[in-house]
Amino acid sequence: MRTSRRSILKLGVVDFGVETTTLPNDVTVDLPVVRHPGAAAIVALYPDGTVATLRQYRHAIGDYLREIPAGCRNSGETPRQCAERELAEEAGLAALRWDHLGSIVTIPGFCDERIELFLARELSEVPRNLDHDEVIGETERVKLSDALAMIRRGEIIDAKTICALHHAAAFLHGAPAGS
Repeated sequence: MRTSRRSILKLGVVDFGVETTTLPNDVTVDLPVVRHPGAAAIVALYPDGTVATLRQYRHAIGDYLREIPAGCRNSGETPRQCAERELAEEAGLAALRWDHLGSIVTIPGFCDERIELFLARELSEVPRNLDHDEVIGETERVKLSDALAMIRRGEIIDAKTICALHHAAAFLHGAPAGS
């Protein structure tokens, strides 16, 4: 399978281009593709069964969303290093215990973004250091069971948050990570 790429726009983490490729059925097509560096999302679990959630403003949605800490990988950074950095930056937390819960591909029809999901425990507070373009309202501790109910009620609609919370709940109830 041969592919050629014509770059259209590279701005921040967005690398949008048109790729001419031959598909497995031998059809050659031009496809719009966003290349992404990858990301990490973290379920930060306290000993009392609560998780750290954030209200983060999302311009494309035009509103605040309830989310877990997450963010894009920097060049040369492993998913775990990204998770550690983002947990500190967005939630002001560090963790001694980490479990990889699996990964998700967000919109495979036109983007290669892969988000690695982590469970962080044995938490301690550290200085919070938001990026200049992050607008995060209150951080709230919510019981994991209540967060799952918030998903069912449509109060949590962010896909990575939904996936990570469900993966964490399954992991904590004995399901192997990534299942």
